[in-house]
Amino acid sequence: MPGNDPIITSVTHQDGVAVVAVGGDVDVATVSTLEDAITDALDAKPTALVIDLTDVDFLASAGLQTLVATNEALSKGTGFAVVANGPATSRPIQLTGLDQVFALYPTLAEAIAALNAAPRN
Repeated sequence: MPGNDPIITSVTHQDGVAVVAVGGDVDVATVSTLEDAITDALDAKPTALVIDLTDVDFLASAGLQTLVATNEALSKGTGFAVVANGPATSRPIQLTGLDQVFALYPTLAEAIAALNAAPRN
């Protein structure tokens, strides 16, 4: 049955920015894997966090809720951005107005450049 494949996550660090890359379908059955990857990324106390949804095929409300919760949970001086460049990811973020809540970029390079240029409190 399609949709039963687990999502794939990886955590890397680039210029002090933690990057959580996600692939597959992010829904209620797989969102805990994404949450675990975010926790792992934040353990290193990065200056900023990027969630890269480039390889996500489906982003359900559970995934959107995780993005909001992550943004709210970050300390004041920690930057946050989401990379979403396809209709499966950028469209639900824009339709729900979440692109007004956190920064949305079409590429990982643009997200990292913007976060590194942003002043920290």
